[in-house]
Amino acid sequence: MADEEEAELSEKQKKEIAKWFLLNSPPGEIQFVAKDVKAVINDDVLYEEAASEAFPLYNKSHLISIEMPGRIGDVIVTSYGELAKNEFIDPRTAQVAVVCTEVRPALDEELPSAYVEEFRCAMDAEILKYVGEAYPKGVCSVYCGNGKDVEGPGFDFELVVVISAARHSPQNFCNGSWRSVWSIEFKDEIQMLELKGKLQVGAHYFEEGNVQLDAKHECKDTTIFQSSEDSAIAISNIIRQHETEYLTSLEASYSNLPDTTFKDLRRKLPVTRTLFPWQNTLQFSLTRDITKELGIGK
Repeated sequence: MADEEEAELSEKQKKEIAKWFLLNSPPGEIQFVAKDVKAVINDDVLYEEAASEAFPLYNKSHLISIEMPGRIGDVIVTSYGELAKNEFIDPRTAQVAVVCTEVRPALDEELPSAYVEEFRCAMDAEILKYVGEAYPKGVCSVYCGNGKDVEGPGFDFELVVVISAARHSPQNFCNGSWRSVWSIEFKDEIQMLELKGKLQVGAHYFEEGNVQLDAKHECKDTTIFQSSEDSAIAISNIIRQHETEYLTSLEASYSNLPDTTFKDLRRKLPVTRTLFPWQNTLQFSLTRDITKELGIGK
């Protein structure tokens, strides 16, 4: 019956919906989404529960960076550097940031062996140089994913490169971010390095409209196992090549939108049953037609 009341959402359902909106907030806009979500829920306790679960996941998925006290460096909030709840290590400075509270020195057991650290440090220097050239205000870090206790040749280990760059300009109605994670497996037995990259670009334009971009790309590559310095240079060049190619492909795709995707959105034959002359649009005069229609200038 029409007069039957719709079943009201349970508190669990409301919390999950609130989390979904928070987790899917565009880059740099979760605080604005949170404000609206809180107003819609109209339940402070329920909102705090949803926010406490969503914000840490959002921060890690967007690879946000936090400047440490004393300007000693930036720590990236990522699962690769997470030691415990709200504790994230910065391998470059061997410091652990306890988010929202303090920074403490890393313990010996939280750091890789001297052998692995030699490769990690060399790679960190090359990636830092690359990010400084390619991404304005970008941050990066190199973590030991597996095998941090390897003491010398004969064993495999894994390093993970995390790159994060964001540009937030809400006053100009646009926000965007670049995130890339590269897993490098050092295969000692076959003397090869296997790279797997996951790249993600997010953008939001909301001036007189609402357009969002969430593009993802995965790639693989290999190179030979060399010394720490030579391996770092080779890995940095591979990362630079793949990321440059992906950015170039994105630019090409979106520069061709008017001639491809947007054109396909139109009817092949409009109501007039006449094809639109895309190659000769200058024959139309919008100003002339509007003037004639509205009787302007009479």
